Amino acid sequence: MDLIKNIINKKEIISILGLGYVGMPIAVAFAKKIDVIGFDINETKVQQYKDGVDPTKEVGNEVIQNTTVDFTSDEKRLEEAKFHIVAVPTPVRDDHTPNLKPLESASRTLGRNLTKGSIVVFESTVYPGVTEDICVPILEKESGLKCGEDFKVGYSPERINPGDKEHRLENIVKVVSGMDEETLDTIAKVYELVVDVGVHRAESIKVAEAAKVIENAQRDINIAFMNELSIIFNKMNIDTNAVLKAAGTKWNFLKFHPGLVGGHCIGVDPYYLTYKAEQLGYHSQIILSGRKINDDMGKYVAENTVKKMIKAKKQISGSKVAIYGFTFKENTPDVRNTRVIDIVNELKDYGVEVEIIDPVADQEDLQLAYGLEVTDKKDVKNVDAVIFAVNHEEFQSYNLDELKQVYRCTEKAISEAYNEIAATSDSNSEIKEDLVLIDIKGVFGRKEAEDAGYNYWRL
Repeated sequence: MDLIKNIINKKEIISILGLGYVGMPIAVAFAKKIDVIGFDINETKVQQYKDGVDPTKEVGNEVIQNTTVDFTSDEKRLEEAKFHIVAVPTPVRDDHTPNLKPLESASRTLGRNLTKGSIVVFESTVYPGVTEDICVPILEKESGLKCGEDFKVGYSPERINPGDKEHRLENIVKVVSGMDEETLDTIAKVYELVVDVGVHRAESIKVAEAAKVIENAQRDINIAFMNELSIIFNKMNIDTNAVLKAAGTKWNFLKFHPGLVGGHCIGVDPYYLTYKAEQLGYHSQIILSGRKINDDMGKYVAENTVKKMIKAKKQISGSKVAIYGFTFKENTPDVRNTRVIDIVNELKDYGVEVEIIDPVADQEDLQLAYGLEVTDKKDVKNVDAVIFAVNHEEFQSYNLDELKQVYRCTEKAISEAYNEIAATSDSNSEIKEDLVLIDIKGVFGRKEAEDAGYNYWRL
């Protein structure tokens, strides 16, 4: 209890390790109440924060300019803190096994600078057992201290939703756990300083770890079901959104929608759970089936784009497709684990040239991670198909009539085609549907697009 009092009275400092889309908002929130050291090994990112720039766009430049967070890339500064929050990424490898290297590295860094009487709280999404079985031994080895005697640990899974301005740290119930009752009480009281809606005290660290990993597994499975329905209904020539709108009138219908499932949470976390299950001799059925469906959706979208282009009598090899939106979700610059890349790669396999239009995406990350560059919307022209992959706010003001100007086939050509058909008596004549529009997220309405002359398709 002395620690929480000292933190509130600013006699002790807390540190946040990892200043990304999760760690930085946590640091900023705490800094409104107590003294905070924000640590990250990325010196460029730290300097951006010091310069008052928010590269994540989670809180904005003005907030960064006015925060009291002490940003640093000097690990020795961690010695000044007694309460540490570790918020680093936990990705998966190409074979879908957990990649704990960032978490292990952060644990080693913290261990080298850990002092007696400290509490360490991990926020990274992991499978049950990682905190106590992997992180604690590293902390002990690097620090020479004994867990339970010289320092304590806890786990409080992050629930921040990048790009979501409504559900923030302050108004999302925080799950907290500790290795013993005293530690749990301290951790709970620290988080209660910034979480207005309160905390939920989990029975154990493993319970809290499990709770987090199933949250996103549940969403993943539900979205996979929607994606499978979309595949089925497309074969039936039924509009999936119309079906979901009708079904959604029932009070207990879960309102999920089909789409690409990427990012550092939903598309990743289920693999942590299935990995641990495999270690225990159980092969997941539902979770992995859902993962396979969702992982294949980018290829599915690309294949249907090509089919639409073929029906429009387009030459596929050498054609050009404009993809609007590349980030893993709307209104965030984060391109990590975006499944839009699956569409890009599949189209390239067909010999299609792809242009990316995304005013929100972090262009440096886009280049480093995928070797791609963004095209300015004013420079997009002579494309054979358009794909709206992400529903950024910037795209919601797009005009369907103006969009026609980016196609090889202009509105004038379509008008001439209509006139030609009207002049014939052949009732079987069809318009060559040149305006192929793939609208994954439903940026435009189906009727609106079709009335405007588009060859429209969506999940």
